[in-house]
Amino acid sequence: MALLITILLLLLIVYLPQVWVQRVLARYHQRNEDNFPGTGGELARHLLRRFGLDDVGVETTDIGDHYDPEARCVRLTADKHDGRTLTAITVAAHECGHALQHAAAEPLFMWRTRLARASIWATRIGSFLLFAAPMLALIARAPSPGVATMIGAFLVMGFAVVVQFVTLPVELDASFAKALPVLEAGYLEPGQVPAARRILRAAAWTYVAASLASLLNFWRWLAVLRR
Repeated sequence: MALLITILLLLLIVYLPQVWVQRVLARYHQRNEDNFPGTGGELARHLLRRFGLDDVGVETTDIGDHYDPEARCVRLTADKHDGRTLTAITVAAHECGHALQHAAAEPLFMWRTRLARASIWATRIGSFLLFAAPMLALIARAPSPGVATMIGAFLVMGFAVVVQFVTLPVELDASFAKALPVLEAGYLEPGQVPAARRILRAAAWTYVAASLASLLNFWRWLAVLRR
């Protein structure tokens, strides 16, 4: 019973923030703001030019707002790219914050990028080990496939936990050390700043929730392997 209660509490901690985040983003994404002369996509292009990042592109995407360090491109969903809402403008500035981190080769951003690349191979190798663990144990005449399974679980689940926890400070920096100061310096009216701060805080919570979800998944795997 205690285990069930713990799991339910963790699920609430993980999924309730996601519901709250979607409500906050939707709240400030309902109407275009009269004082915005351009869309989220146009603001992104303007900010990139302003900071001398003319080689960074701006595109629309169907897989969520993000900055792609491989292609050096800020990608926004169509509603953010073409919208003049507070959410569109704030999210565009946030993604440009990642481009600034990349241009400055900031250590945490660079580590996060390397880890994200490595996680692809870690997942492939880990999945192979989980699949092959019984056969490897049979070949080695081991009483159980425990070692290979533990290594595989860490590569698949544990690596994701590491990536998520490194991602969180990178996201906070892009929001509150990059995007918000820029937006406050003439792009937003004073009355819009608290709302922009709420949007950025909500966006950060998506990564907190993702970190907790990764940790919960890894913990569940460890509990299974200990049996």
